[in-house]
Amino acid sequence: MIDLINISLQFGGKYLFRDVNYKINNDSRVSLVGANGTGKTSLLKIIAGELPPESGFIQKRKRTSIGYLPQDHVTHSGSLLFDEVFSALRDIVYLKETESEITTALSNNDLTDEDRDELVKKLGETHHLLEALDSYRAGSRVEKILTGLGFEENDFRRSVDEFSGGWQMRIALAKLLVANHDLLLLDEPTNHLDIDSLNWLVDFLISYEGALLIISHDKYFVNKITNRTLEIFFNKVNSFNGNYDAYLKFKEERDRQAEHQFELQQKKMKETQNFIERFRYKATKARQVQSRIKQLEKIELIELPQNAGQIKFSFPEAPSSGRTVIEIKDLSKSFGDFHLFNKISLTIDRGDKIAFLGPNGAGKSTLAKILAGVSEHNSGSKVLGHNVMNAYYSQEATEVLDPTLDIIDAVSDINEEMTISNLRSLLGTFLFSGDDVFKKISVLSGGEKSRVALVRILLTKSNFIILDEPTNHLDINSKKVLQSALIDFSGSLVIVSHDIDFLGPVVNKVVEIRHGELKFYPGGINYYLEKRQEEIESDQSVTNPDSAAGKDDRKAQKRIEAEMRQKKYALTKDLRKQIEKLESAIEALESEKAELETRMADPDSYQGQSNLKELNLTYGRVNSELASLLGQWEEQSAKLEEIEKEFS
Repeated sequence: MIDLINISLQFGGKYLFRDVNYKINNDSRVSLVGANGTGKTSLLKIIAGELPPESGFIQKRKRTSIGYLPQDHVTHSGSLLFDEVFSALRDIVYLKETESEITTALSNNDLTDEDRDELVKKLGETHHLLEALDSYRAGSRVEKILTGLGFEENDFRRSVDEFSGGWQMRIALAKLLVANHDLLLLDEPTNHLDIDSLNWLVDFLISYEGALLIISHDKYFVNKITNRTLEIFFNKVNSFNGNYDAYLKFKEERDRQAEHQFELQQKKMKETQNFIERFRYKATKARQVQSRIKQLEKIELIELPQNAGQIKFSFPEAPSSGRTVIEIKDLSKSFGDFHLFNKISLTIDRGDKIAFLGPNGAGKSTLAKILAGVSEHNSGSKVLGHNVMNAYYSQEATEVLDPTLDIIDAVSDINEEMTISNLRSLLGTFLFSGDDVFKKISVLSGGEKSRVALVRILLTKSNFIILDEPTNHLDINSKKVLQSALIDFSGSLVIVSHDIDFLGPVVNKVVEIRHGELKFYPGGINYYLEKRQEEIESDQSVTNPDSAAGKDDRKAQKRIEAEMRQKKYALTKDLRKQIEKLESAIEALESEKAELETRMADPDSYQGQSNLKELNLTYGRVNSELASLLGQWEEQSAKLEEIEKEFS
């Protein structure tokens, strides 16, 4: 479908990647990975046509539709939510406008019979095209996608200008999903999703018929929906079969070998250098010394993987708290007439590591602020346990940073036991390497300030940590360091996050916040997901008893559907490949035919009988081959259509 041919890109004289060759097929499900700054987003922009490569080109099949979701900075204005998302269905919108224009024209009493017949015919063709595009179900499809991404029905007629940045990204994502592109390019699509929307998106993309190329630091997400990994590594792009976990196993072994080879090379170079220094001024050894110098100059240095030597970080030890860390009872919180919580109760004990989960807007962050003492409640009680020392991180934590300080100074006063070298290692893990640590806070982006604020929390001596979306601006390696530190943390923890893979080994309990109520799950994230799925299926059985006669029937139905999908894929896989191959050949012949017609229209082409005869013969051959291929294409397409009808 899309071929990347010798694509190269550099910034400031340094190549991000060189001579990239890769083919994206109709059924590609690819995760694009690499360290920060290796050019992942740039590669997506090149494929989307938003950034020209320095060299090379992209070849794509005619009428291939590409949808691109950037990581941030997306805004919409001037329309209602439903209309904005529906506008992504451009063909349907155009035909609807055409239908309206024809209907208006038909109301003109001055039309001749001939003009009226022509308009009626055109209206019929328009209706036929709308029917072929399934336009009569387009509205319900838009509603389903908006609901899946967390919008309420009463949001549909709201102006898009009213929605905040995270919801603006959801609007952009909804438009891409509605448009049903041949290829979706998604750059961190889960950053602004809650756990409900995340799971809905996973299910949607698993059954998506187009190709996917995704950048995401959410391992759970990419493991669920991708089956191939594309890595940018030392300016090259490498492709691996398997999902992200399979890639990590390969990468771990490769990095281990690279580190071993690096150590051997360094040892050999040191021995050679010692020989040179020892015998540099001995005339009898001059030839050997020169030979060793040339050997050193010719050595191609082995580069260490960028995550080699990853640091192991532990939170500073704090005195143990009492058995009960904090207890809230009959707590209520309102904003004006809006009641967020009404008489909720929760007890957090020493050693509890609790994830706050639930839809956006349910009050997870507000409850975290109340626990941290940053926000007040309206009624009820909150009692802090004995000797509790809390540390709180949120996106607003950046507001306390002194803009006049360097990064290194902004973190050095938190823990006196940390040396400057240790601080620089920790900052490097959180993407501040080299001279970056001397940047002023005032010049940092919002994401960079958030990482500085998070490092300050990691250095704070506390026994009760409250973290609100701590992984939003971290790469895989930074998340590993934070995750490892939280696993080893001996105190109590509350964490607001939708990052399932990150939460998995950290939390031992889950509190779901939904519709102003708390629901406690006495187990980790996997326990919660299983119980939540059972509850959803149970609710569906009650509200729609005809759909399944209980959980067992629902599971059986899902199994049957999965088997049908697999059967459909097996029956259509080869057909689709044949059709794709035929389409490429037809496209090439059509281009050749157009070129021949241009030459035949040029009088200079007829300056010899032999030229004319050759042109006519070639033109006839191309027409004959084209007709044959079109016949094959129609035959194969009809077969595919018949199979798909059986399964629909």
